[in-house]
Amino acid sequence: MTHELRTPVAVLQGNLEAMVDGVYPADAEHLGPLVEETRLLSRLIDDLRTLSLAESGVLDLHREPTDLGVLVGEVIAAFRTQAEGGGVALRADVPDDVPLAEIDPLRVREVLTNLTANALRHTPRGGEVRIAVTAAMESLRFSVSDTGTGIAAEDLPHVFERFYKTADSTGSGLGLAIARNLVLAHGGEIEAESAAGHGTTIRFTLPLGPPV
Repeated sequence: MTHELRTPVAVLQGNLEAMVDGVYPADAEHLGPLVEETRLLSRLIDDLRTLSLAESGVLDLHREPTDLGVLVGEVIAAFRTQAEGGGVALRADVPDDVPLAEIDPLRVREVLTNLTANALRHTPRGGEVRIAVTAAMESLRFSVSDTGTGIAAEDLPHVFERFYKTADSTGSGLGLAIARNLVLAHGGEIEAESAAGHGTTIRFTLPLGPPV
């Protein structure tokens, strides 16, 4: 994680020093990328905070009756432009009879956002990413599946570990660890199924209501 934080700090420091020394002008062309680096730092810090709270069991969940069709629709809308730009079909499969769930909608959306971002990142043009929800007894079953490059067998057991990154990963290694801990905080379970070259499916279950 030190490396992940040091990289944007080094970019900021190097460019700001160059501006102070007159090497670069302090104009929009040179300041714009630095603003993006501060946003990256902000995201990393937020991710670390969320992970720390979840792992220590003190993350507050704000549960409310949630329409999962609406929630999944919001995730689809957030990634539609990215998916279309990459030539990837992004689909939702949420039956009308899925009941309202007593969950923290912001945290579950964060889980789906992490999983969808990963799926799109590893799915080539012409592929598909699908978010599905089904109800079973007292639980809800979610899945985010893709037709992408898949995960190597040696990496699969470690994908939910903090900071674990596969050879082709460009992220911080926190996304799936955060997703796992947010699912666990709801009293649920999460698993990954994948094979290199055959796509990936991440499944998780959540109870319909809060633990008794």
